[in-house]
Formats: sequence, structure tokens, C-alpha cells
Amino acid sequence: MAEKKEARRGLGRGLSALMSDVDIAPAREQDSMTPKTPDRMVPIESLVPNKDQPRRTFTTEQLQELSESIKTKGIIQPIIVRPAPNEEGKFEIVAGERRWRAAQLAQQHEVPVLVRELDDQETLEIAIIENIQRADLNAIEEAAGYKALMFRFGHTQEKIAEALGKSRSHIANLLRLLNLPDSVQDYVRNGDLSAGHARTLVTAENPDVIAREIMAKKLSVRQAEALVRGASEPKRPKVSAAAPQAVEKDADTRALEGDLSAALGMKVSVAHKPGTEAGKLTISYESLEELDTLCMILSSSR
Repeated sequence: MAEKKEARRGLGRGLSALMSDVDIAPAREQDSMTPKTPDRMVPIESLVPNKDQPRRTFTTEQLQELSESIKTKGIIQPIIVRPAPNEEGKFEIVAGERRWRAAQLAQQHEVPVLVRELDDQETLEIAIIENIQRADLNAIEEAAGYKALMFRFGHTQEKIAEALGKSRSHIANLLRLLNLPDSVQDYVRNGDLSAGHARTLVTAENPDVIAREIMAKKLSVRQAEALVRGASEPKRPKVSAAAPQAVEKDADTRALEGDLSAALGMKVSVAHKPGTEAGKLTISYESLEELDTLCMILSSSR
């Protein structure tokens, strides 16, 4: 038993094994005309959504479109479920919540399912991967999924990138978006602001104000970058020769701050004393839960 447990300390028990029953090749669920054979048909009310489902946005238009397809063709790809941990006789959705929601709109009484014995980690991994492969997640939802894999299950950015076929920089850049104010994250979730635009705001002092200006003027990403640079350039007051001047951080220091912020999911500031090898590292947390997470990370690194 110990050997089996140790073998699963990687990213789940192998993503290819986990995803063998999830047909992620089609761009949309109902485009494939080669349906899988479900394990069983279950009453639609027997399914419950997964509270850790990374996808939070289900537009009415998309659900209605899928609902019409289900009325005509039925649910072609079965919904992946597991026995609900705390509800006897119920099944928790692992992959396919949108199909389940659309089936309700189509007034279906039963839905086809594939039942799998999965733990919490494997459930989250499948939900993230299926949505990413179908391009169903917005950038904020995708980043939140990566953060959950890192902080709940101890995976590194490198391990996630390798398993999902993504670059480490892609993972890091998305995680940086979680440092933006909730209002700006909502703009991204709603499709009002692209992930590229949002990335330019990570280092801005007033990201919400600049975000609204970007949207109002319909600026390109390059124009947004120029706007952020202009807003962050300090106005140079007249100072006496004896007065100390703030040292502008170089590109390497800013990049280091960004990488550390992405890795921890918290704002990190590096202040290096000029002419020395000393400095100060500041980590800012916004809740006691984040403080507990930070303590756990520091303790586990000993």
C-alpha cells in the first residue's frame, strides 16, 4: 500500500490514464458523432456539481445552444462522475457540468454517465484539463485551477506545465493575474478585458482605473502597455542634493518579483540595497488563509 501511495505523489496517477475516458479531441461536446458507451443512465437529479469545478461562467446563450443540440441528438459524450463523497446515492460531476445544465434546459429526465473512483486531486485535475483542452476556461478560471493544483496538492509550476503540455511562462503569467483586484479579474471573466490586456496591469498602481480606460478607448495590448508605463513613471520633484532618491528597480528585480508573486499567489516586493548584497523581501497576504498557506510552504521547505 505504501508503494502505491508513493507512486501517486506525481501529478495524479498519470494524466493519460485519468483522461482515457474523456474525449477531448472535439472542439465542442456535440460535434463528435462517435458516442462512447455509458456505464449507466441515471436520473438527472442524482447528479451534483463539483464545488471545485474551475469553470464558473456558464452563459445562457451557450447553454441554450447546447440544449437544442441535446434535444435533437441526445448527450453524445457521457458525463464523467464519481460517487458523491458525502451524499449517498448521489454522483458528483467530474467533467461535463455544462452538458448536465443544458440537459436540464432540454427537460431530460436521465443522463448517460461514466462512473469512476477518483480522489479529490484526480477530480480537480480532470476538470481543469478537460476545460483547458476545450478552451472553455477564461484566463482567471484557468489560473485559479493551476493555483489549486499548486497549493492544495503541492505541485510545482514545472510539473503542471509538463503534464498539461504548457510552457512554464504560460502558467506563471496566468498566475500573476490572480494578484489583480477582483474588479479587474471580473472584467476578464466577463470577456470585457483580454488576458493580454490584464497582464499589462499586474504591475500598475491603479489597475482598475487603467482597465476602464483601456476598455473605454478599446486600446490594443501595445497601447495598454504604453498607458501603464506612462502612468507608472514617477513625477520628478525638485529635491535637494542631500535628499535621498528612490532607486528604480531594474528589469531583473521586477521579473523576480513577478515570478515569486506567481509562485506564492501573493504580492512580493524585493528591495535591494545599492552597492551591497543585502536587501529586504516583503510578502503581503490578504487573509489568514493565505498566511496559513505561506507558513505551510515555508515549513515544508525545511
